[in-house]
Amino acid sequence: MTREVKTTCPYCGVGCGLIASCGVAGDVVIKPDPAHPANFGRICSKGAALDETLDHKGRLLHPMVDGKRTNWDTALFRAAEGFTKTIAKHGPNAVAFYVSGQLLTEDYYVANKLMKGFIGSANIDTNSRLCMASSTAGHKRAFGSDSVPGNYQDLDEADLVIFAGSNAAWCHPVLYQRIMAAREKNPTRRMVIIDPRRTATCEGADLHLALKPGSDTTLFNGLLMHLAAKDQISSGFVADHTTGLDPALAVARLGPERVEDIATACGLATADVKKFFDWFAKTERTVTLYSQGINQSSAGTDKVNAILNCHLVTGRIGRPGMGPFSLTGQPNAMGGREVGGMANQLAAHMNIETASHRNLVQKFWTAPVIADTPGLKAVDMFQAVADGKIKAIWIVATNPVVSLPDAGRVAGALAACPLVVVSDCMAKTDTTAHADVLLPALTWGEKNGTVTNSERRISRQRAFLDPPGEAKADWWAFCEVAKRMGFVTGFRYQAPADIFREHAALSGHQNNGTRSFDISGLALLDDAGYDALAPIQWPVTNAQANGTARLFTTGKFFNPDGRAQFVAVPPHSPANAPSHERDRAYPLVLNTGRTRDHWHSMTRSGASPKLSAHMEEPTIAIHPNDATAYALKAGNFARLVSRWGEMTARIATEPGQIPGQVFVPIHWNNQFTNAGCVANLVNPVTDPVSGQPELKHTPVAIKPVSTSWQALALTRNRTRPAAADYWTCARGNGFWRHHLAGRQTPVDWDAHARMLLPDAHKDAEWISYRDAASGIYRYACFMDGRLEASLFVADVQVEEAFDWIGQLFAAESVTALERATLLSGQPPAGRKDIGAIVCACFSIGCKQIASAIALGGLTSLDEIGESLGAGTNCGSCKPELSRLLEKAATPATQAPRA
Repeated sequence: MTREVKTTCPYCGVGCGLIASCGVAGDVVIKPDPAHPANFGRICSKGAALDETLDHKGRLLHPMVDGKRTNWDTALFRAAEGFTKTIAKHGPNAVAFYVSGQLLTEDYYVANKLMKGFIGSANIDTNSRLCMASSTAGHKRAFGSDSVPGNYQDLDEADLVIFAGSNAAWCHPVLYQRIMAAREKNPTRRMVIIDPRRTATCEGADLHLALKPGSDTTLFNGLLMHLAAKDQISSGFVADHTTGLDPALAVARLGPERVEDIATACGLATADVKKFFDWFAKTERTVTLYSQGINQSSAGTDKVNAILNCHLVTGRIGRPGMGPFSLTGQPNAMGGREVGGMANQLAAHMNIETASHRNLVQKFWTAPVIADTPGLKAVDMFQAVADGKIKAIWIVATNPVVSLPDAGRVAGALAACPLVVVSDCMAKTDTTAHADVLLPALTWGEKNGTVTNSERRISRQRAFLDPPGEAKADWWAFCEVAKRMGFVTGFRYQAPADIFREHAALSGHQNNGTRSFDISGLALLDDAGYDALAPIQWPVTNAQANGTARLFTTGKFFNPDGRAQFVAVPPHSPANAPSHERDRAYPLVLNTGRTRDHWHSMTRSGASPKLSAHMEEPTIAIHPNDATAYALKAGNFARLVSRWGEMTARIATEPGQIPGQVFVPIHWNNQFTNAGCVANLVNPVTDPVSGQPELKHTPVAIKPVSTSWQALALTRNRTRPAAADYWTCARGNGFWRHHLAGRQTPVDWDAHARMLLPDAHKDAEWISYRDAASGIYRYACFMDGRLEASLFVADVQVEEAFDWIGQLFAAESVTALERATLLSGQPPAGRKDIGAIVCACFSIGCKQIASAIALGGLTSLDEIGESLGAGTNCGSCKPELSRLLEKAATPATQAPRA
């Protein structure tokens, strides 16, 4: 009998509801929950592939100390003793916790309580510092609280939707498709994209403002001045509910004032800037969605406030279809902020600098101490580790050696740190390699607790899988270490429901409407009520038992005077020019971000064949003119170098890049490539207010990397081919795909092929095809008649997908005909090479789509969907489908040459 469990997706901050259907044989099918108000039955490619990420391959199943398996008691004692001795000798600020938006709220709450209320330091920060800290800081400066005003329904009702620094089509696809569906019902709705890159989100745009990096504040300051000049100020709202407009306008006027000058400063056409300003001025129902392109900046907080200023001056906040809207990147970045998971916060949105808040929290917790000053934010925290000021650190559910800027310094810091404790579900990551104590953690499908999405909606993550090996919940590990440090009474929780009730009670304790975050209406939930908790938006009080759809509906804010604060944002020059002589050696600007189907450092998404098929290796995206200028060719390799490090990846020429800029995805690391970790060269400068690092602007130089051969290897097992100068790996369905390259031509290719496939058994049978004149070599390796590996070598990029070979790995033996096809590189009769995957949801390739377009005369996305299904689920492949349609139509529609 199938058992169905309602839960929440572990990927982005949309917070989609899912249903896990569990069969008696242990099989699990993941489908979207049609009743969940975040997605109403929609699902993206990542969510649809979650069932491929549930096996135990690579899992950390047992505690480890100094690289050896041990029991929980020994590992917990080692961690607790290390923290206790460090505190006794060097004080509480010599220890730190670095946690994650992947944690559940209950995990986060216990970690924050232990560090701030019992250890007595605020040195707990989170990887949410890398994505949402500027938004948090901007909210607090303007509203007096870290509060997202609106909800997803506003996206249905808006007449103008602005995406600022957000590639929602790929990063928040369920919301993007919701917006596009609403647009079909409202043809007058307009979409504006503000982004230096032409991303997939631009495909549906009425206007794309490809502004210079760093010029966002100039653009929105210009909009603020335009609204004032055109008498578009909501004078009643501004007078009754805000303060500080005149100083904000005065500072804005220190920058360019005329539209022509604003456009020039932003690198935009004057007509486009006028159009944007006019649309905003004349459209009351306007939502501005912003994400990492705004936040991940050394001026991120000012960028956020520049956006908020424009909504405040028009009174477009707290009402349907309008408002600024921060799209969070992680499933529980919001929940972490609620419990004080950042170094400059206390629990329940209270302020660490406010004495009354500190006293309230300390008494509520019956804590021996309370941190009284902000702790170290993420980048500074790991600098303190490098400097020897932090001597013991606990890293939980995150991979800072991959995600933090100047990653080589982070790795060096951890290598020298006297005590590194890591809690993770995976045994081998770039960070676990530095652990003295490794604690096996539960992961999605095994964890039980709550998360909060971008619209303040609290949802349950429910366990539907048994814990593997000796893996335990993170909240339990925090409690057990706390007890061994002597803090028994504060950590006697028996289940997540106990923690949630305490968290909810604290949020309402002595609140009386003075703090925006209040879920005290849930504080008396019994265990059954917690288990059955339906999605609900905070605040949730006894008076608002069903939650709150929108904040600030009455014009009351949470600053001491009850008003919203305009923030004077100084003009920031576009950060695309060298700032001093040393930077002249780095003439390009590096921007980093996410791809469509992968997630963070690929611990989860890298386990999925579907998600790995769309983009198998990192690329350096560059404008074709820059490629010509720097002697680069698409498909070949280049090295990016900054003042902090370097990386090597394949070149992809993209007309959507602004000349002078390059883009590299963040996901690849030393587990999936030997040279493509972009964090090694990212600028570590941070926003002075939020502490968020500058992940969107790093001065870099680029130069071609010559290779004498390139190869594609399909292997039964994952391998790390040391004989290749460059390698990447990606999971296929029953096999692994490796892209390889080398600088020197081997003297003996037969011997070198065996070195490239080091896991092949010495007694394996090898067959080969060699054409030395053309530089083409093909090899296949068999063991007891079964295919173990195949290798395709050429002097240029091997572009064929060869997915048809994947089926041979499942066969008990390979026929003579199939062996011949392995050497010919052509699929046998009855099997087709579908090409590189375009639609990850249904594993539909580019050749398959092109063939359907040609043979069926398909001319629209709807016709492709009806024929193949591509684009009918999450829709994130639609931009690529459109390009395939354009490519097919181009020869027939081109005008004859004169």
